[in-house]
Amino acid sequence: MNDALPSFLLAAFALTGSPGPNTLSVAAVGASFGRMRGLKYMAGLNAGVFAVIALVGTGISGAVMALPGIAPVVSIAAALYFLYLAFRIATAPPLSDTSAIELDTAPRWYEGFALSLANPKAYAAMAALFSGHTLINGNNVADALWKTGILILVICIVNFAWLSIGAGLSRLLQNPRTSRIVNICFAALLLLSVAAVALKGF
Repeated sequence: MNDALPSFLLAAFALTGSPGPNTLSVAAVGASFGRMRGLKYMAGLNAGVFAVIALVGTGISGAVMALPGIAPVVSIAAALYFLYLAFRIATAPPLSDTSAIELDTAPRWYEGFALSLANPKAYAAMAALFSGHTLINGNNVADALWKTGILILVICIVNFAWLSIGAGLSRLLQNPRTSRIVNICFAALLLLSVAAVALKGF
């Protein structure tokens, strides 16, 4: 392990912890459904980012996106999924609505997994972190494994922090009107974060 670790950690927290589709969605789930009911969604997000790391690290994502006609299809599918999740967040019932709690309308773990796979920021961040830092000189496999392990830990910390921030707003969301306003704001921020990442690609 060389002295690149501090800079790698700093970059990892900055890239994965800054507002984006993953962080804003997990905060929105925490605010709309509470911390405990958001943990499964968060676990799905984490697993999805691990899958992104594998796809980026092995070069599979680059090879797939280079196929003719694939990029527009993937982009449209991802946009539709983000719209669906934003709708789920915007229309989430107040936490005081016990009938909704019984129905357990919180997003499932596989929805978090799918969001990570559809998140363009995740691919860009992982590519930058893997290509821009070397932790183990002369051993590419060991270097990739160390980066992967550290990134998974960082992502777990970051996502739990955002989930807790969102859950901290839950007391404000007992009022139906306040709940609706906050949920709509989170949904709008989620869509804006996706649009911002997409525009950077052009």
